[in-house]
Amino acid sequence: MTLSIVIVNYNTEKLLKSCLESVYAGANGTPLDIWVVDNNSRDDSVPMLKSLFPVVKVIANPTNLGFSRANNAVISQTRSDYILLLNPDTLILEDGIERMVAFMNERPEVGVAGCKVLNRDGTLQLACRRSIPTPGVAFYRLSGLSRLFPGSRRVARYNLTYKNPDEAHEVDAVSGAFLMIRRKVVEEIGLLDERFFMYGEELDWCLRAKRAGWAVMYYPGAQIIHYKGGSTQYNSRRAALEFHRAMYLFHRKHFARDCSWLVNLLVYTGIACKALCSWRSLLFSAKVRARPARGS
Repeated sequence: MTLSIVIVNYNTEKLLKSCLESVYAGANGTPLDIWVVDNNSRDDSVPMLKSLFPVVKVIANPTNLGFSRANNAVISQTRSDYILLLNPDTLILEDGIERMVAFMNERPEVGVAGCKVLNRDGTLQLACRRSIPTPGVAFYRLSGLSRLFPGSRRVARYNLTYKNPDEAHEVDAVSGAFLMIRRKVVEEIGLLDERFFMYGEELDWCLRAKRAGWAVMYYPGAQIIHYKGGSTQYNSRRAALEFHRAMYLFHRKHFARDCSWLVNLLVYTGIACKALCSWRSLLFSAKVRARPARGS
């Protein structure tokens, strides 16, 4: 079985180098090819790749095409049995890639799988196993009730905090930081939806796979560390905009038709309010950083 690993890079030269080193260490002989799609980085990512990783296939885009378009450019031209979407700000622990491929080989009903994703301090990154954010699930999440009652099967569905993170189980969606998908699934449901620029595309892909009858699994036998925000730190305002735009697009694509006008109004109003709060926070932080220190 062959594997194509696709890494979309944007100004993460040092993290990308460490990521690739961990990939080779964690593949443990798995037949694979690695692609890095660089979205017009301003650092030395591309020269570093050509110097230190000459076997890696590099696509250097003249502009930032976003996550979905960059991945699709590779997925559409490879013919491997599996495709792994991997963030450049990750580290594969031990033989994580080999374990995930073995897991997929043993479970032919699984179309998409994600691993156990850890923060840099070793704690679980909750986004690595999720339920689809239907209006009800999203309400419990945005209202804070899911954090107050993490053991509730009803209230804590978004991050599934009532499930044991050390056991494999079926989920609605996994993290795009490490997402393995079968070629057969891509051929059946299509490529990533390019309307999603950098958030929401993995949720959309997982939901489409489930609706096509494939299982989506969380598998803790493979683990990574995810240094979250490695790319978005260079343009936090754009990232905030795309995050909330993705929420709007996802609801409009999958749920708006089945919801009443009142529910849709409440959902869109909630997204707008959350976006405004996020932008205010970013503007305030920028003002604080720009303010001269006392006595200067």
